[in-house]
Amino acid sequence: MSAEQKLKELGLSLPEVPTPVATYVSFKKVGDMLYLSGQGPKRADGTYPTGKVGAGVSIEEAYEHAKQTGLGLLAAMRKGAGSLDKVEVVKLLGMVNAAPEFADHPKVINGCSDLFVAVLGENGRHARSAVGMGSLPNNMTVEIEAIVRILP
Repeated sequence: MSAEQKLKELGLSLPEVPTPVATYVSFKKVGDMLYLSGQGPKRADGTYPTGKVGAGVSIEEAYEHAKQTGLGLLAAMRKGAGSLDKVEVVKLLGMVNAAPEFADHPKVINGCSDLFVAVLGENGRHARSAVGMGSLPNNMTVEIEAIVRILP
């Protein structure tokens, strides 16, 4: 089953690739590698869920925010590689806007990781870092970037 069919089966659709808001690009292709800029859980109306995970934002809410971010990253992968069936996720860096005492960053970033495996199968499995940050742009709850290999 193709990745596009998997998305439909899961009842998911990909958003438009966000337009960068500063001096950078959404992705950079170098040989067979695709480097995706960090994205947050942008809603259809252009806003972001905000706040600190562990202080007003639950792990479950932030998991869904990471999943939403993953959809944006999948959209960038599709645009950069031409098809989701031609990508293998190599590495994620997941950043969580966390309260100082919060320690469950991996549980949040699992929202993105679980989505990638559900849509891409084994090609969605990746190395990963999940870290806490004192703040993120626009006070959004999560930001995730990825490195992807484009398959022949």
